[in-house]
Amino acid sequence: MASRSLPRDAHVQQHRRIAESAVRLSLIIPTLQEESTLESTLAAFPLELRQRFGVELIISDGGSTDGTLAIAERHADLLVVYRGTQRQSIAQGRNWGAAVACAPVLIFLNADTIPADPPGFLERITTWAGRCPQEIALCCPVRVHPAHEQLQDRIFHWLYNRYVWLLNALGIGMGRGECHIVRAEPFWRVGGYDERLYAGEDFDLYRRLRRLGHIRMEWTLLVYESPRRYRRYGYARTLALWTANALAAWMLGRSLVRAWQPVRSCACPPSRSPHQC
Repeated sequence: MASRSLPRDAHVQQHRRIAESAVRLSLIIPTLQEESTLESTLAAFPLELRQRFGVELIISDGGSTDGTLAIAERHADLLVVYRGTQRQSIAQGRNWGAAVACAPVLIFLNADTIPADPPGFLERITTWAGRCPQEIALCCPVRVHPAHEQLQDRIFHWLYNRYVWLLNALGIGMGRGECHIVRAEPFWRVGGYDERLYAGEDFDLYRRLRRLGHIRMEWTLLVYESPRRYRRYGYARTLALWTANALAAWMLGRSLVRAWQPVRSCACPPSRSPHQC
């Protein structure tokens, strides 16, 4: 697919390791000050694996001043860097990554999220892309990495994954922003992520996509996330913020917060990856 135009405060660097003609999937990871976790996330997608499935890696950075960009340059096929003065929203970051993507299927993955089985993850998405044209997007079950999963994590995610499944079964449309898998054509038909939203943009996108086609929870595409936000704020506060911003995006067309507070550390041993803390 042809690249789309970007604003002047977007700087694009090409470090192509996957030939454009071989690309079948575009993996887009938005980043901001993610030097502590990005390397371990990208380790789940080594070059040999990406070559096998034709995966171009796109890092869309919101203006990091730590070592994030140096890590991205070592791995990414395309690096989009925000050079503006205002805080970039994650919706903008994802859209800018999608704007330079050339695959018919877009995989948006948070920088602290990894598939439980990366080869199986890419193989199932590749198969889905060719066999299920009536489905325009997939959502994934999410869990905290087993190495640091606690009872409260297991209970919350068991319930919340089924809540996501239920919303899609009811035809509302929902996908957690940790991992979105979307066909590029309908993604752009609905205008991509709403860049006015600083939170709730994940729910908003899938709600609009559902008007164009079917969205399914694919239970085999399990991904693990870092529990850093839950450890910092707790589940009650985090869930309240998610819910309030999703409802505001749905009913008011805006989020309640003007910036989503990033959490880049949590209490875990230094020897552990942030995915395991």
